[in-house]
Amino acid sequence: MTTPTALVVIDMQNSFLHPEGENFYPAAPQVVAPVRALIDAATAAGAVIVHVCDSHRAGFADFEQIRLPEHCVSGGFNAAFFDGFGPKGRPREILLPKRRYSAFFATDLALFLNEQGIRRIVLCGVKTNVCVRATATDGFAHGFEVALVREATNSNRPHLAAATCEDVERYIGRVVDLESACGMLG
Repeated sequence: MTTPTALVVIDMQNSFLHPEGENFYPAAPQVVAPVRALIDAATAAGAVIVHVCDSHRAGFADFEQIRLPEHCVSGGFNAAFFDGFGPKGRPREILLPKRRYSAFFATDLALFLNEQGIRRIVLCGVKTNVCVRATATDGFAHGFEVALVREATNSNRPHLAAATCEDVERYIGRVVDLESACGMLG
């Protein structure tokens, strides 16, 4: 029996992926091709795709600013999806803005996934040790099986990405390769 699965694509935005992005780091573009492959696999299989975007309001206080400078301001270059990413009118895809690291915190993601009968989430995007990890942890807390795709996420802190993968495998879910993840989506 196939487990109903959704692909959750996290923060594939100019801020992180474009060389002129405010949070760009040299390893970030390495996730572009694997994430595209996952989106293609999910589209071909008719799986739910959730395009998550970090989005903050210009000129308003935001709790994240205690730890980070203002970033991903709605409507600006950095908040825009990187070329080829984001909703493109594919069947079964949605846009989910977030204002915190986790795509579950203060959003309707858990409600939406439950309404669709989803039991497993496949996570990809940036950064492994921040937004991907927070989403994995909250996904587990909401009762979803969590699969993090090794080749489709990374960080500007490789040692923290490795530690995150170890923690996900040990406590939260599974760390899988791209081929396995594409199979899960089908």
